[in-house]
Amino acid sequence: MDMSLVAAVMAQKQGALSQQIATTTLKSNLDMQKNTVLTLLGGAQQSLANVGPGVGGNLNISA
Repeated sequence: MDMSLVAAVMAQKQGALSQQIATTTLKSNLDMQKNTVLTLLGGAQQSLANVGPGVGGNLNISA
């Protein structure tokens, strides 16, 4: 095989790998930003299963 052909194939594989890494990193960053926004907006509901009675309920301050 011609060495220029080998070099071209290797460069193509390296480019494909770089693109795959970039896509994976972008998806991870977008997921992190989505989770941050949901947390800030209160979209992520936290479980109150392990707290005592009355904790996390509504507080009546009109009395």
